[in-house]
Amino acid sequence: MLVEIVNLLSEAEVAQCRGVLQSSSWVDGRATAGQQAAQSKFNLQLPVGSPQALELGDIILRALGRNPTFNSAAMPLHVLPPMFNRYDVGMKFGAHVDGAIRAIPGAGRRMRCDVSTTVFLSPPEEYDGGELVIEDTYGLHEVKLAAGCAVVYPSSSLHRVNEITRGSRWGAFFWTQSMVKEDERRALLYDLDLAIMAIRTKLPDDDPSVLALTGVYHNLLRQWVEM
Repeated sequence: MLVEIVNLLSEAEVAQCRGVLQSSSWVDGRATAGQQAAQSKFNLQLPVGSPQALELGDIILRALGRNPTFNSAAMPLHVLPPMFNRYDVGMKFGAHVDGAIRAIPGAGRRMRCDVSTTVFLSPPEEYDGGELVIEDTYGLHEVKLAAGCAVVYPSSSLHRVNEITRGSRWGAFFWTQSMVKEDERRALLYDLDLAIMAIRTKLPDDDPSVLALTGVYHNLLRQWVEM
C-alpha cells in the first residue's frame, strides 16, 4: 500500500526545517546503510543524534501525531526518530529493500521496520531527477511531492532514488513498526477506515450501517493487532 499525505508539515514547519538544514554540516549517508545498501547509496545526511536532527525530528513527530492519514495507514506502534538526507547533482540511491530490524536509540532494544516514510523538504521545481521509485505488485510508482508532503509505503518494497541532474533534494525518512505487520491487512483496514469516514458524512453515527462497519473494523483489529 502506497499512501501520499498532503501537507504533513505546514509552510512554517517546512521553512524552519530548511533553515536548519541550510546551516547544518552533512556527512556521508553510507554511515547508516547496511553493507549491501551502502554499495549503491550516494547521498549526504545529518549526523544521527545531532542537535539539528533531534530538533527537526521533533517537528516531524509532532506532525505525525496530529495527522489522521498517517495513523490510519501506518497504525504505528513504534516510530524511529526521523533522519535527514540530501541529494546533490550526481547523487542517487540504487534499488534496495530497507532492513527489517533496527535499534531504537537509547532504548536498548530493537524494532521491526514495517512501514517506510519519506517527507519531501525541497519544492520539486528546485531539482531535476530525485524521484522516489517504488516497486510493488502493481508495477513502478514514481513519487516527487511538494515540500511538506510525505509518502508512506511498505518497507518490504524494492525502491530507489533517481539520480539528481540539477539542484538539490532535501528530505526526511524514518521507519515505523506497525501494530499490524502484514501490508495486505493494513491496506484492508485503511480502506475500511476511509469507507467508514465517508459514510459518517452521510449518516448519523447510530445508523445500523455505520455501527456494523465500525464493529467489523474493530473486530478485525482485535484479530490482527500485535502490541
